[in-house]
Amino acid sequence: MKIYTLGDEVLYKKASLVPDIDKKIVDLSSVMIETMYEGNGIGLAGPQVGEGLRLFVCHVPDDQARVFINPEIIGTSQEIVPYEEGCLSIPGMYAEVVRPAFVSVQAWDERGKPFTLDADGMLARVIQHEFDHLNGFLFIDHLEEKRKKRIIKLFQKKMAGV
Repeated sequence: MKIYTLGDEVLYKKASLVPDIDKKIVDLSSVMIETMYEGNGIGLAGPQVGEGLRLFVCHVPDDQARVFINPEIIGTSQEIVPYEEGCLSIPGMYAEVVRPAFVSVQAWDERGKPFTLDADGMLARVIQHEFDHLNGFLFIDHLEEKRKKRIIKLFQKKMAGV
């Protein structure tokens, strides 16, 4: 699958609810997991592959591959932590982003089963990062404007081969 990158319009639109968890969605989530692995990523959201659906996949170290369909973050911690983030949609660019240390999320898996997951550490970070994609936000949107513009400029130069 093609991974859309910074500047592609699909990345800035709010994704639509998945109306039904059917074979198409199961197949899509499977191909998204493969695409995530091929890109050496640990998360990938529907909009990043041109699918404007509320769906993301992730696989952080020491955990299993997970599928989140129509996720909702229902709680976060007061404690916030910085961590350097990157994104398959802005390859090669990284910046420190501050996010809650803990998150609670409700979603459906690829079998159509609802679940609630409490996560901390890397999994909490990836869930929040991918959830942002479903709402049309990129990790650089959490940065101060000067830093964000610098990353955009560096990425554009990189893509132009400068």
